[in-house]
Amino acid sequence: MCLPDMDDAKRTDIKNRLLRGGLPPFFLPDKLPERDFQEWMDAYWAKDIQELFRLERRDSFQRFTELVMAQSGGIFDATRFARPCEVSRPTISNYLRVLEATFVAHVIRPFSSRRPTEIVSAPKVYGFDTGFTCYYRGWQDLRNDDFGVLWEHFVLNEIMARSQNREVFYWRDKRGHEVDFVVATNRKKPLAIECKWSASNFDPANLIALRRQHPEGENLVLTHDVERAFSRTYGALKVRFQSLRSFAEL
Repeated sequence: MCLPDMDDAKRTDIKNRLLRGGLPPFFLPDKLPERDFQEWMDAYWAKDIQELFRLERRDSFQRFTELVMAQSGGIFDATRFARPCEVSRPTISNYLRVLEATFVAHVIRPFSSRRPTEIVSAPKVYGFDTGFTCYYRGWQDLRNDDFGVLWEHFVLNEIMARSQNREVFYWRDKRGHEVDFVVATNRKKPLAIECKWSASNFDPANLIALRRQHPEGENLVLTHDVERAFSRTYGALKVRFQSLRSFAEL
């Protein structure tokens, strides 16, 4: 469920949406049906995977899917998954293609102009739903530290749902600066997006590093605690702070 769906259902508690995820059977009931997460995964294997891809090793594939959900939002290295899933690295790469093809994972590739200072190949992988991320991380109640990563997932869900014709990337340099998302409809003027649960948590260092390499384009901070958009400047860098809702309505 995206923001308009939440409005239609009169369920606008964003914290509850982050914990339970966006699938109506999980989000709408008064009580969280934890058992149904595994039942959904079993049905996904039986209906989507077996019918479309005919993979043979159910345990390995489901273990991989669980690890992707638990480590959602991290930089993906197939080698790290091969041993716990007891399959080869090429098989892990094939599993990831299956998750992407069935929209159970979003593979976000790095934005770059092939400069030697930029990460150019390692993708980040996000699970399709925050509820499954919480379930496989064992989160039954959310702490303040949990909202940042879940908010990043939710922003990505909204971008993908509303802007399917846009190319969505992330950006990272070899010194560790990272920008959450880069929407590259115009590669010469990429839109840079930082996701912050609270606007007070924003540090401009990552956007400054990006704009040294790619100087043109807008800079946005999407946060849940800003109702009225505003802009700030950090030296030569201009940043607009706004709500996800106002961004989604553009």
